[in-house]
Amino acid sequence: MPGAETPVPSDPADALAAVAALRRLADRLEDAAVEHAMREGWSWPQVAEALGVTRQAVHKKHAHRLIVAGVKLRRREDDTV
Repeated sequence: MPGAETPVPSDPADALAAVAALRRLADRLEDAAVEHAMREGWSWPQVAEALGVTRQAVHKKHAHRLIVAGVKLRRREDDTV
């Protein structure tokens, strides 16, 4: 919103702690959303586009965790869009 100020705690330590907490929350939300999408059969390019990153970046960040979690990942030749 133009002209709207972002509320920032007056203590810099509190403000930075809030930023760190939001980053951790965003990471957890991304992990859950990517896992859900992959379990639903989405391809790496579809997930990457939805996140606004490259296929390589999303694969590098999430592939190992998803494999450990038992998610069946699509192979590149399976990526027919």
